[in-house]
Amino acid sequence: QVQLVESGGGLVQPGGSLRLSCVASGTGSIFRIATMGWYRQAPGKQRELVAAITSGGSPNYADSVKGRFTISRDNAKNTMYLQMNSLKPEDTAVYYCNRRPVYFDWGQGTQVTVSS
Repeated sequence: QVQLVESGGGLVQPGGSLRLSCVASGTGSIFRIATMGWYRQAPGKQRELVAAITSGGSPNYADSVKGRFTISRDNAKNTMYLQMNSLKPEDTAVYYCNRRPVYFDWGQGTQVTVSS
């Protein structure tokens, strides 16, 4: 049974930082060979891709987070990370991980709230 578990969210002031983690289990070798991504969904908005990383570690980012977010992965641990710096109120959303393109069932996500 595939399970994606996101963690690391919380309440942070503008300009602050958070580090999100995504642990995948039951994916077999798919996680290790797949391009994986971090997605987010803000209230009233569609889910969007914010960052992705190939199996070899090459990242790409949405323009809205470029220069502030860093995606990484540890294939040996079936884990992916998102380091988020210089957070803005518009980064407030539930953050999810999944393959790019989406393949697995969505996990529960982790809430990130940026507010003073």
